[in-house]
Amino acid sequence: MMVHVQKKASCVFFAVFLMLAHGLYAQRQRPVIITLASALPRNSTWGKSLDRIAADWIRLSNGEVTLRILHQYPGSEGEYMMKLRQDKIQAAVFTSVALNSIAPEVMALSIPLFIRNNGELDAVLREVRPILDSKIEEKGLVNLAWAKAGWVKIFSRTPVRVPNDLRRLRVATSPDEKELFDAFESMRFQMVGVTISDTVQFLNSGKIDAIYQSPVSVNAYQLYRVANNMCTVNIAPFMGGILMSKIGWDRVPDRHKPALREVIRQAGLEFENSFQRSEEEAVADMRRNNIIINTITPQEEEEWYRDIGSYIPGLVEKNIFNREMYQRIVGILENYRRGR
Repeated sequence: MMVHVQKKASCVFFAVFLMLAHGLYAQRQRPVIITLASALPRNSTWGKSLDRIAADWIRLSNGEVTLRILHQYPGSEGEYMMKLRQDKIQAAVFTSVALNSIAPEVMALSIPLFIRNNGELDAVLREVRPILDSKIEEKGLVNLAWAKAGWVKIFSRTPVRVPNDLRRLRVATSPDEKELFDAFESMRFQMVGVTISDTVQFLNSGKIDAIYQSPVSVNAYQLYRVANNMCTVNIAPFMGGILMSKIGWDRVPDRHKPALREVIRQAGLEFENSFQRSEEEAVADMRRNNIIINTITPQEEEEWYRDIGSYIPGLVEKNIFNREMYQRIVGILENYRRGR
């Protein structure tokens, strides 16, 4: 009788073991699918980089993690964020405007005429990136990569060399960029809320006279055909990043995370290099189409820094920009400029 019970128990144990083993095997065989949304077309620099990342993720994870790229995904960045929260997508490419909606500290990177060149931007990012990543993670998101996407410039119907030249013009800004809208208005500029898709119409109808935008975007939308003057001063860096929901990131097996994250980091560096070339090519292309480049003198450049800089502390006091991050960046820039 005892032998019979033991044999029966052994059979039950063996059956349970087989069921568990089969379940684990099936779970191991089922790939994790991460869907990433991007507004940019497949044949763009960033679109091609995303496709390479997807191929590398499959290879490095031995097929256990699939990254599905949705190129030219419709909707605003706000809608992307909503779908990320709803787990309809698990990752997306965002600009600093959307990143600011998650962590207001990010907008300090875009304070006008604050960070002046790539050297200063690199010095700032080295120190503040971990802080910003932590702030983003507190909101249930993981920042897989930052990418510098060039510098915002001023394009206008008439030449702009100093701040008061711009104050005489009606300047377009995105309705989604409330902080920048409020900042420029506080600095006595005439701001008009215009979406990028309506900018051509507003320029042609004379409702606006100037825009601040990336040269790559201005070339792509051919805005320079009306706003045919470009001032060479750097208004602010244009930043991007790839965010994933923590829910989606938790689905990725831990053993693959370091390698997959490194692939995205390397792609971000490649994108920065290629975007710099794209910006140079965009300016060269616009030159061939008779855009006027207004190269400012060192004295005019100093006038921009002195004029705009006089307003920045007041904007921080009004909480348009995060005080703590602003003060941290001030310290970094002072050290960097002393060391040059």
